[in-house]
Amino acid sequence: MHDIQEFAKEYFAAATDPDRERYFALFDDGIVVHDDGRSHEGLAAVRRWRTEVPPVVYHLRDVTGTATACQAVAEVSGDFPGSPVILRFTFERDAQGKITLLDIAP
Repeated sequence: MHDIQEFAKEYFAAATDPDRERYFALFDDGIVVHDDGRSHEGLAAVRRWRTEVPPVVYHLRDVTGTATACQAVAEVSGDFPGSPVILRFTFERDAQGKITLLDIAP
């Protein structure tokens, strides 16, 4: 999964898949996620964080970067204040393609 467009499509497809394990399989065990002013370190913390995320729809707008460091811009809509919103997802990945860092920001 070295193509960043395909990686981004898979990330957002997995994020909305009812099979949550598909989503968690994208992450390294030592993952760090920064979202909404909070940090979540480790896969267990990311699992807890993800249960708090409301159901949303992602519309991928742009993807830039490399296989190990890329950024995706997506419109995110759902039942939350300010919806829809444009968010920037910054990813760092290891040599196996697992996400080691995810930063989500406006």
